[in-house]
Amino acid sequence: MKKILLICSAGMSTSLLVTKMQKAAAEKGLSLDISATGSGTYKAEAAKADVILLGPQVRFMLKEVSTAIPGKPIEVIDMRAYGKVDGAAVVEQAIKLM
Repeated sequence: MKKILLICSAGMSTSLLVTKMQKAAAEKGLSLDISATGSGTYKAEAAKADVILLGPQVRFMLKEVSTAIPGKPIEVIDMRAYGKVDGAAVVEQAIKLM
């Protein structure tokens, strides 16, 4: 099972997006472990993830996370998909990174 980790300011603003992503993955028959964490506590979880997506509000952390967790695909979530809470689009973004 592939693990997708979303990082946001406090780990709470992405909870609805995680739920939508889980539903979209299930509808597509994909076995994915999708979770979210806050920007201050991401390192332990990120080390276990296959792909890391940053919420647009923490896009400034891209370089920091890339340096702290080398060798992992890391990208900022598409702002439109994030704003619309489009779980299917964010799942597709994660799959392309994997």
